[in-house]
Amino acid sequence: MRIILTCITALLFFTASAQNDSNAVAFKNTTHSFGKIPHAKPVTTEFSFVNKSDKNLIIETATAECGCTTPDYPKTPIQKGKTGEIKVTYNAENPGKFSKRVTVKFANIKDPVILTIEGEVTP
Repeated sequence: MRIILTCITALLFFTASAQNDSNAVAFKNTTHSFGKIPHAKPVTTEFSFVNKSDKNLIIETATAECGCTTPDYPKTPIQKGKTGEIKVTYNAENPGKFSKRVTVKFANIKDPVILTIEGEVTP
């Protein structure tokens, strides 16, 4: 009986570990600096990533910390070994330096990925 319980516990542990594999996705970069940008001219960058797992990769949500930043992400699964892109647009309405984050949550991956954009809006 003890052997069976040990085997079940090990199976549950390895299943949970596989579902929370933070190495399943690899971003080329997680930060982008726009440098100086003109006031009232939106700017966009793309964050590329690769699905390094053996299953389809699904983005559940990509949420910006404010209304001035808009993420656009694939709504369909990313096949194993394939790449995807998350576009992030900043509206540049407020002059001055900025640093904004987008939180990306993938299905079956415990920890979200934080993407950061920064720069300075000039009048």
